[in-house]
Amino acid sequence: MTTDHPEATPMVRLRSEGAVDEETLAYARTKIDAVVTRPGLPAVTGEVRIVRAAAHHADRPWSATADLRIGGRQVVVLAEEATGTEVVDHLQDRLRRQTDKAARSWDNGHRTTLPPWRGGGVRPFPTARPGGTADHSRTA
Repeated sequence: MTTDHPEATPMVRLRSEGAVDEETLAYARTKIDAVVTRPGLPAVTGEVRIVRAAAHHADRPWSATADLRIGGRQVVVLAEEATGTEVVDHLQDRLRRQTDKAARSWDNGHRTTLPPWRGGGVRPFPTARPGGTADHSRTA
């Protein structure tokens, strides 16, 4: 069973699958909001999915996946744990690290450059210099 839950932050959707209780979803919403609504972050959009496996013999029946777009950068975070609160805490820790990295790259203007064979790092040809071939063509 898949359910959608309305959230306070309209740009990040929280979804659940399986027997996920409302307490775990409320806990997840507060933890996710604490990460994505920090000042200094660019616009955050995406989805967080919390899943509880039906198999009772699984060591880690809880899993969470966050697929977010922070500014122009995609952040994907995965977590698996034995309980709902543990998986949310683990997801929050990883998500905070990745959002910090995305915010730093957004603030500093660091962008990955294209490799030379795709046109990155190649300086354009200089325009006509004084004393260059363009000047010689004008003299008669």
